[in-house]
Amino acid sequence: MIVRMTLVLSPAPRFGAWPRPPRALQAARLGEPPAGARVTVAGLVLVRQRPGTAKGVIFVTLEDETGTANVVVWAQTYERFRRAVIAGRLLRVTGKLQREAGVVHVVAELIEDLSPMLDRLLDPGFRYDGVRAGDQP
Repeated sequence: MIVRMTLVLSPAPRFGAWPRPPRALQAARLGEPPAGARVTVAGLVLVRQRPGTAKGVIFVTLEDETGTANVVVWAQTYERFRRAVIAGRLLRVTGKLQREAGVVHVVAELIEDLSPMLDRLLDPGFRYDGVRAGDQP
Protein backbone atom coordinates (compact mmCIF):
# COMPACT_ATOMS: atom_id res chain seq x y z
CA MET A 1 0.00 0.00 0.00
CA ILE A 2 1.45 3.35 -1.04
CA VAL A 3 0.15 6.43 0.73
CA ARG A 4 1.37 9.80 -0.46
CA MET A 5 0.88 12.46 2.18
CA THR A 6 2.00 15.97 1.44
CA LEU A 7 1.11 19.29 2.89
CA VAL A 8 0.05 21.71 0.19
CA LEU A 9 0.96 25.26 1.10
CA SER A 10 0.02 28.53 -0.50
CA PRO A 11 2.71 29.95 -2.81
CA ALA A 12 2.65 33.33 -1.02
CA PRO A 13 3.54 33.00 2.68
CA ARG A 14 2.88 35.91 5.03
CA PHE A 15 5.33 38.81 4.94
CA GLY A 16 8.54 38.05 6.83
CA ALA A 17 7.75 34.34 7.19
CA TRP A 18 10.44 31.70 7.02
CA PRO A 19 10.80 30.49 3.40
CA ARG A 20 8.73 27.28 3.57
CA PRO A 21 9.47 24.67 0.88
CA PRO A 22 6.26 23.81 -0.95
CA ARG A 23 4.62 20.39 -0.81
CA ALA A 24 6.52 19.09 2.21
CA LEU A 25 5.22 17.35 5.32
CA GLN A 26 6.27 19.07 8.53
CA ALA A 27 8.63 17.08 10.74
CA ALA A 28 6.14 17.19 13.62
CA ARG A 29 3.62 15.30 11.46
CA LEU A 30 5.89 12.35 10.57
CA GLY A 31 4.05 10.23 13.13
CA GLU A 32 0.80 10.43 11.14
CA PRO A 33 1.46 8.41 7.94
CA PRO A 34 1.81 4.63 8.23
CA ALA A 35 5.20 2.95 7.99
CA GLY A 36 6.12 2.41 4.36
CA ALA A 37 4.21 5.49 3.16
CA ARG A 38 5.92 7.70 0.60
CA VAL A 39 6.41 11.16 2.11
CA THR A 40 8.20 14.39 1.31
CA VAL A 41 10.06 16.36 3.98
CA ALA A 42 12.16 19.49 3.73
CA GLY A 43 14.44 21.48 5.97
CA LEU A 44 17.81 22.95 6.71
CA VAL A 45 20.65 20.45 6.81
CA LEU A 46 21.88 20.23 10.39
CA VAL A 47 24.07 17.14 10.19
CA ARG A 48 25.53 14.85 7.53
CA GLN A 49 27.09 11.67 8.84
CA ARG A 50 28.88 8.95 6.93
CA PRO A 51 30.12 6.45 9.51
CA GLY A 52 32.83 4.11 8.29
CA THR A 53 30.84 1.15 9.60
CA ALA A 54 27.66 2.09 7.69
CA LYS A 55 28.75 0.58 4.33
CA GLY A 56 28.36 3.82 2.37
CA VAL A 57 25.10 4.93 3.96
CA ILE A 58 24.76 8.64 4.75
CA PHE A 59 22.54 9.94 7.53
CA VAL A 60 21.19 13.46 7.16
CA THR A 61 19.26 15.42 9.78
CA LEU A 62 16.93 18.11 8.46
CA GLU A 63 15.24 20.79 10.57
CA ASP A 64 12.08 22.66 9.70
CA GLU A 65 9.98 25.04 11.80
CA THR A 66 8.46 22.14 13.79
CA GLY A 67 11.44 19.90 14.52
CA THR A 68 13.85 17.47 12.89
CA ALA A 69 13.58 14.68 10.34
CA ASN A 70 16.09 11.85 9.98
CA VAL A 71 16.97 10.86 6.42
CA VAL A 72 18.78 7.70 5.31
CA VAL A 73 20.60 7.97 1.98
CA TRP A 74 21.76 4.65 0.55
CA ALA A 75 24.95 4.61 -1.56
CA GLN A 76 23.10 4.21 -4.87
CA THR A 77 20.82 7.18 -4.10
CA TYR A 78 23.81 9.21 -2.96
CA GLU A 79 25.50 8.69 -6.34
CA ARG A 80 22.39 9.98 -8.16
CA PHE A 81 22.04 13.08 -5.96
CA ARG A 82 25.65 13.56 -4.86
CA ARG A 83 25.83 17.32 -5.40
CA ALA A 84 22.64 18.01 -3.39
CA VAL A 85 23.69 15.71 -0.53
CA ILE A 86 27.17 17.25 -0.28
CA ALA A 87 26.44 20.93 -0.90
CA GLY A 88 22.74 21.46 -0.18
CA ARG A 89 21.85 23.70 2.75
CA LEU A 90 18.08 23.34 2.32
CA LEU A 91 16.88 19.98 1.01
CA ARG A 92 13.55 18.44 0.04
CA VAL A 93 13.60 14.66 0.29
CA THR A 94 10.98 12.21 -0.94
CA GLY A 95 11.12 8.61 0.20
CA LYS A 96 9.59 5.82 2.24
CA LEU A 97 8.79 6.30 5.89
CA GLN A 98 10.47 3.78 8.19
CA ARG A 99 9.78 3.25 11.88
CA GLU A 100 12.16 1.15 13.91
CA ALA A 101 12.55 1.01 17.69
CA GLY A 102 10.63 4.27 18.09
CA VAL A 103 12.81 6.15 15.59
CA VAL A 104 11.32 7.56 12.38
CA HIS A 105 13.44 7.79 9.22
CA VAL A 106 12.75 8.77 5.65
CA VAL A 107 14.66 6.47 3.29
CA ALA A 108 15.55 8.83 0.44
CA GLU A 109 14.49 8.14 -3.13
CA LEU A 110 14.60 11.72 -4.50
CA ILE A 111 16.69 14.59 -3.12
CA GLU A 112 16.25 18.18 -4.27
CA ASP A 113 18.50 21.11 -3.38
CA LEU A 114 16.28 24.09 -2.50
CA SER A 115 19.14 26.23 -1.16
CA PRO A 116 18.28 29.13 -3.51
CA MET A 117 15.14 29.65 -1.38
CA LEU A 118 17.46 30.77 1.41
CA ASP A 119 18.33 33.84 -0.64
CA ARG A 120 14.95 35.19 0.48
CA LEU A 121 16.49 35.62 3.93
CA LEU A 122 18.75 38.30 2.44
CA ASP A 123 15.79 40.18 0.98
CA PRO A 124 15.52 43.61 2.67
CA GLY A 125 11.81 42.92 3.27
CA PHE A 126 12.48 39.74 5.27
CA ARG A 127 11.85 40.10 8.95
CA TYR A 128 12.61 37.24 11.35
CA ASP A 129 9.52 36.51 13.46
CA GLY A 130 11.56 35.16 16.37
CA VAL A 131 10.14 31.62 16.27
CA ARG A 132 12.45 28.61 16.30
CA ALA A 133 11.66 24.92 15.87
CA GLY A 134 12.40 24.28 19.55
CA ASP A 135 9.81 26.88 20.54
CA GLN A 136 6.95 25.05 18.82
CA PRO A 137 4.42 23.08 20.92
